[in-house]
Amino acid sequence: MADLSKIALLKQIIERTEEEIKAAKQIIAELEGKKSKNSKILKEKAKNLQADPQGKVIEGIFDGESMISSEGKKYPVPSNYASKSKLVPGDTLKLTILDDGSFIFKQINLVPRKRVIGTMIGEKDSYKVLAGGKAYNVLLASVSYFKAKHDDQVTLVVPAKGDGEWGAIENVIFRAPEKKIQIN
Repeated sequence: MADLSKIALLKQIIERTEEEIKAAKQIIAELEGKKSKNSKILKEKAKNLQADPQGKVIEGIFDGESMISSEGKKYPVPSNYASKSKLVPGDTLKLTILDDGSFIFKQINLVPRKRVIGTMIGEKDSYKVLAGGKAYNVLLASVSYFKAKHDDQVTLVVPAKGDGEWGAIENVIFRAPEKKIQIN
C-alpha cells in the first residue's frame, strides 16, 4: 500500500515539473521577443469597433495592459482600474476623453472567463502566476493589493478561450510561510 502512495506522489511531482517546464519555455519565448497568437487576435477584434469621429468616445479591446482601438492605437489603462475590475484580455472597454483631457475607462463587454489556481513567481515589480502549465502575467497593482508574494497560491481569472498571456488575480488562497531569520 505504501508503494501506491509513493507512486501517486511521484506522478504529482512529474506533472508539476512538466507544467513548470512549459511555463519556463513560454517565458523564454517572451524574452526572445516572440509575439503570441493572442495579441494578433486582439488587434483583429479591435478593428471591428466603433469610434467617435471627434475622438471623445473610443471603444477598444483590453490586451492585459492597454486598450487597443479600431485604428490600432494603444491607450494605457490605469492598473488600479484594471486590477479592481478584474479585466482580462479580450474585454471590451469604452474610453471617454473629457474636455480637460482626462481619460475615463468603462468595461462594457466581458469575454467568457475561467478560474485557475496557480503559484505566484517573481519579485519586486515583475510577477507571473504559473497555472496549468502556463505562465500568466499579472498586474503589479493586483499583487500589491492582495499583498501576494513569491510561492503564494492564487486564484486567477483568465479568458476561457484562446492563449492569453495575462490574468487577473481574484484572491490569494494560500500564503507561503514567512522565512524567519535567526540571529545568534
